[in-house]
Amino acid sequence: MTINDVRVLLVAHAGEMRADLRRLVELESPSDDPDGLRRCAEVIAERARAPTGGRVHVIEHAQGPHVDIVVAGADRRPVLILGHFDTVWPVGTLAARPCTEVGSTARGPGVFDMKAGIVQGLWAMHALGRIQPGQHAVRMLLNSDEETQSRRSRPIIEAAAREARAALVLEPSLDGALKTARKGVARFDIAVRGRAAHAGVEPEAGRSAIAEMARVVTFLHGLTDARTGTTLNVGLISGGTRPNVVAAEAHAVVDVRVKTPAEAGRVTTLVRGLQPTQEGIEIAVSGGFARPPMERTPQIGALFVLAQRVAAEMGLELSEAATGGASDGNFCAAVGIPVLDGLGAVGGGAHAVEEHVVTDAMPLRAALGAGVIAAIPTDGDHPLPRR
Repeated sequence: MTINDVRVLLVAHAGEMRADLRRLVELESPSDDPDGLRRCAEVIAERARAPTGGRVHVIEHAQGPHVDIVVAGADRRPVLILGHFDTVWPVGTLAARPCTEVGSTARGPGVFDMKAGIVQGLWAMHALGRIQPGQHAVRMLLNSDEETQSRRSRPIIEAAAREARAALVLEPSLDGALKTARKGVARFDIAVRGRAAHAGVEPEAGRSAIAEMARVVTFLHGLTDARTGTTLNVGLISGGTRPNVVAAEAHAVVDVRVKTPAEAGRVTTLVRGLQPTQEGIEIAVSGGFARPPMERTPQIGALFVLAQRVAAEMGLELSEAATGGASDGNFCAAVGIPVLDGLGAVGGGAHAVEEHVVTDAMPLRAALGAGVIAAIPTDGDHPLPRR
């Protein structure tokens, strides 16, 4: 098989890929709509059975199912492909912004993040099955809770990653670039409890939770460090009851992004170690890192070089990038397998009204994914190193 054989096959089916994309986008599937998620999962499962020739299993859950597609092959351990079909867009968005295609640009809720990536992944598996049947073991996991931190699917993803040679993530690209590093993401909830008092009659009897929270916010924002790439942002804050009452309570929610596990540990210690500055004040901290950092390790670097080589055979240039956003690929990197992210759509506007994909790029990106799967060495043939 040559990569151009794969490209020719997929370009010939470009119209079907666009039709599959429209069908998925027109199935609204916000993370908090179990019925919509179930309908989308059923369509994906139906579409996967015929072209991939794999075993398709819908993993049921009351809050939304996941889809598990397994294609057996000669390889002892599969390549894991990750994606998600939940979106950030509420039901009804499609009526205001229907799926449209003008020239080579398709628009609609969830088209870029990341239903085009799902279509590309399914067709990449189909192309491998057509051109090299029975040779490549592949497992595709598509979850329904990625936009809400993958709380239900994380154990499934981590277990699959431990059995895989490598993971390819169908998240959108960064202007075509693959993602070889992602920050880890934490959310901390901070509650400050003080003592209420009349603000005009006896303010000295009170202990202002808002004043203490102001100090905490200043401290946390001061931990942001451009040199290390660490950011802390207090994005939500509330407190108090009335202007003439010394506030007895205040609450804040903090977003934290870090590049390395060591930095995650350092920041966690600092946030959890917050102490009040005066008697009569209590500080309680909950939460932590929902996704560990995905560092660019030598294994990930080797996988990117392999992808570059595949792209070069197609006459394409391929670059890499790091991002502050996290994905399910973070979980896979943390268990020690090489991860290549951003193999999904070319386009832009994730989570924004201008969300769009370049449909002409979809067959090429699917071919790239298929070529990378075929090129990843098996355990017995100069495997990519594991940590």
